[in-house]
Amino acid sequence: MSKTSVVEKWVEDAAALTKPSKVIWADGSKQEYDRLVEDMLRDDTLLELNQKTYPGCYLHRSHPQDVARTEQLTFICTREKNDAGPTNNWMEPAEAKAKAGAYLQGSMSSRRMWVIPYLMGPAGSKGSRTGVMVTDSPYVVASMHIMTRVGQVAIDHMRADDDFIAGLHGMGDLSPDRRLILHFPEEKLIWSVGSGYGGNALLGKKCHALRIGSYQAREEGWMAEHMFILGVEDPEGRITYFGGAMPSASGKTNLAMVVSKLPGYRAWTLGDDIAWIYVDAEGQLRAINPERGFFGVAPNTSAATNPNGIKMVRSNTIFTNVAMTPSKEPWWEGIGTEAPAGTMDWQGRPWAPGGTPAAHPNSRFTVPCSQCPSIAPNWEDPQGVPISGFIFGSRRTNVIPMVFESFGWQHGVFLGAAMSTETTAAITGQVGVVRRDPMAMIPFCGYNMGQ
Repeated sequence: MSKTSVVEKWVEDAAALTKPSKVIWADGSKQEYDRLVEDMLRDDTLLELNQKTYPGCYLHRSHPQDVARTEQLTFICTREKNDAGPTNNWMEPAEAKAKAGAYLQGSMSSRRMWVIPYLMGPAGSKGSRTGVMVTDSPYVVASMHIMTRVGQVAIDHMRADDDFIAGLHGMGDLSPDRRLILHFPEEKLIWSVGSGYGGNALLGKKCHALRIGSYQAREEGWMAEHMFILGVEDPEGRITYFGGAMPSASGKTNLAMVVSKLPGYRAWTLGDDIAWIYVDAEGQLRAINPERGFFGVAPNTSAATNPNGIKMVRSNTIFTNVAMTPSKEPWWEGIGTEAPAGTMDWQGRPWAPGGTPAAHPNSRFTVPCSQCPSIAPNWEDPQGVPISGFIFGSRRTNVIPMVFESFGWQHGVFLGAAMSTETTAAITGQVGVVRRDPMAMIPFCGYNMGQ
């Protein structure tokens, strides 16, 4: 694999800090993914599920204290505090590097460091961006294979030697007391230590595509938004595309994969979580999905709530923190069937109804977009799709009407900015507390939202 001098120098610096036993460059091939899976099966990082009913599917159980995004340990590290704004945690860059550097120093001495060049967005798109992350977690490498485009395609897409977001991830000892997720938007840099959970460790996702992405987008004149992309085809074959902003664990994935009940109508999925939006030369608003996979919430995903999702995860899927039945099939609350006797919970303990949940409320599935039955044929179009409207949604059990329409674009911006939602299991902390979440971006906006 060809590399740039800037990338190689950054990798050398990361290795000098973490002191890995070996450095491996990921090439993104199926052979590499298969080797990763074999290694993780040997050391029980992955458990093999029933290969007859769930071919290519595996279960990962994370540390009990490492099951969700940790917003209180997530920081925007700009030189000026005001540039992070009132909705972000801020830490001075030198202080942040000193704290995290102490946790990362020599942390990979008995582990291998993987270098993952990855592309966010379709190959050939002017809107796509390259990242290079290093990690000592094979689970993260395998997940990045699914969630992004890994390998030479990312290097080829760089417009200059330094045209990439650098991400350093180290597992550390997984203690919340030594966990930090740090973003340095002015340096195009991410540091994450002490967590192996997807939202904290898959640096291409929330860290790059939203927090650093939103900062870059503001500087460059586009938008990085916490949105699904959905196409609705009418009986005449015309497709209208929408972006939909909803907080985590509030139904974005289910709505993005909806099956229309209206005769002659069909819904097409283009993305379930992140949209990069820009205005083209003709003044048309267009969006691309920067991701290649889905990292969806498992509980309450069923044949009734998301039939496309249930079909999608029947093969080539990594499940995280779901329960496992005696026949080695995944199970979670709301799947639509009763858990058989002998089911093991998400921590590998015997489980019986009436106590704690069998699957963690934030248990997940990681699966390629291409497996979704409703995936749009043009989901990887380098030009993106034209956006005609936006949907804002949230999780509220009272007060807010179920469905209502804005009076116009300006009123729609006001409604999106005034969104409120009840907190969910996607983050650590109390569930069900109402908080303001403008545009569903409160945990993900990398700049001063007041500006």
